[in-house]
Amino acid sequence: MASLLYDLRETLIPGRDPRHGPLPPLLLIMTVVTGLVDSFSFLTLGHVFVANATGNVLFIGFALAHVPGFSLTESLLALVSFVVGATGSGFIGSRLGQHRGKMFAVASSSQSGLLLVAVVLSLLSSTPVATGYRDSLVVVLGAAMGLQNAVARRLAVPDLTTTVLTLTITGIGADSRFVGGAGSKAPRRLISIAAMLVGAVLGAVLVLHTPLYWPLIAALACVSLVAASCAVSSRSSGEWAHAA
Repeated sequence: MASLLYDLRETLIPGRDPRHGPLPPLLLIMTVVTGLVDSFSFLTLGHVFVANATGNVLFIGFALAHVPGFSLTESLLALVSFVVGATGSGFIGSRLGQHRGKMFAVASSSQSGLLLVAVVLSLLSSTPVATGYRDSLVVVLGAAMGLQNAVARRLAVPDLTTTVLTLTITGIGADSRFVGGAGSKAPRRLISIAAMLVGAVLGAVLVLHTPLYWPLIAALACVSLVAASCAVSSRSSGEWAHAA
């Protein structure tokens, strides 16, 4: 029980873990953003993800097999835009990667800018979304989520990738002491899973019951909060701020 409570405190309370400082709770907020944005893209832009690149690879395969409801163009746009966003994050990381707070602040501010563009596009669009606006939203959101995924990878906080949960879920069983592992850190992993689930539920509810732009406004608010927090914490030179 003591180890469970320790993992929970380390994940939810900023600064509890000297190795990662305020990063864990901020990355949980970004995980909620993934659920929000992917629920928006899948439910309003056709069968396409903007954060889950693995899913888009599968969707491309389905489209090539002429499965109804899957667009080769949209899936390719999402995948290419994701790579472009990740590349942009690579430039940020190569210049600011020696201070994780500053890198995260710049990356999340850039992502906020992309999400703001997406909000404007959704305000201008009709429902259902016309082809031109749909393609533009896929490109902008794909770039935003590629940037987020790459910076989370560079921050290297264990089990908080913000977009990919497969290995997180795998680790709950594979690392368990029950099977002779070092310990699954189940609380942190379960919190990460719950964060994406909350984002997906909230995004789906907003898509179904509010105007088109509200899921994106919610995502923008979350990322802006992270950017503001990072701007403050980036002044720190503590252990967590140095490159992982």
